[in-house]
Amino acid sequence: MPPRRKKSIATGDTGRPTMADLAALAGVSKITISRALRGSEAVHPETRERIKSLAREHGYRLNLSARNLRLQRNAMVAVVVEMQPSVERPMSEPYPLALLGGISQELTSAEYSILLMAMHELSPERLPPVDGVILLGQGEADEATVRIRELGVPVVSWGALRSGHGSLVVGSDNARGGELAAERLLSLGRRRVVYLGNTRFGEIADRCDGLKARLEAGGATLVECLDGGFTFLTGANAIRTLLSAGTHHFDGIFACSDLVAMGAIRALTDAGVDVPGDVAVVGFDDTPMASYFVPALTTIRQDWHHGGLLLARKLLSLVQGEAAQSEIMPVNLIVRSS
Repeated sequence: MPPRRKKSIATGDTGRPTMADLAALAGVSKITISRALRGSEAVHPETRERIKSLAREHGYRLNLSARNLRLQRNAMVAVVVEMQPSVERPMSEPYPLALLGGISQELTSAEYSILLMAMHELSPERLPPVDGVILLGQGEADEATVRIRELGVPVVSWGALRSGHGSLVVGSDNARGGELAAERLLSLGRRRVVYLGNTRFGEIADRCDGLKARLEAGGATLVECLDGGFTFLTGANAIRTLLSAGTHHFDGIFACSDLVAMGAIRALTDAGVDVPGDVAVVGFDDTPMASYFVPALTTIRQDWHHGGLLLARKLLSLVQGEAAQSEIMPVNLIVRSS
């Protein structure tokens, strides 16, 4: 019997194999070849290395410039941040930096450039030629989402699932986060709980809904829902106002963010209220400062970095003509001292 010959692939006019040739040899799609050669984590590591090995063996190189020219793409993505930076809430906070880190990691590995924009800069007339948009934050009453529909390019948003969005969404399971906060407070015997957060934002409303439903199922009450911002000062001021009014006795607080929770704790301790003896407090996010605060903050953890990776991967899929679906990530309760 003659020896088996090594499997080979045909080559084009240039003498080099095409992406289709390599895909046929590897038994995968062309988009998988493209992602693997860019080093994308969306491809299983073993598959990624097998494809790279085949490409080296057959002399194939991914020509991104030719691909972009052929497909009339610019290899640029706009990342739009829907927030108003301030001294109390700078852009250097974990949100949005952790999300941006994941986005940058994935887009850079795909050899895409990133254009960072503020929401007030966004309009169809002012938007540079980009292949798609990642929107960080949907705004009050989804106003940012409504504006983003006008751009006429693929869009993926960070936020809450809502019908009629007009864009894919990646976000955390905010309602489950509210439930976990309620379960923790109920386990500590807390029966009258205050929620701190602006429920005109979809994510914040979902956290409140989850909290309220689980409290009521456990025989407890949501006695107050105080709208406010996302800063230490707004959390402190909300609780100072509540304490000065003296209209409600409360023994638990769930805040929409760690920073708001820390502000609430400061107001309580300044007023001589023991945390967690008199009032237990739960935050949301699990920012680095949460574990160092005194008392260390019990909180709901969401994985912003992984969220950034998902945002970028889904947008690249849309840009490349693939189907993509919204995705809601799980959250976890991190128990500390508050």
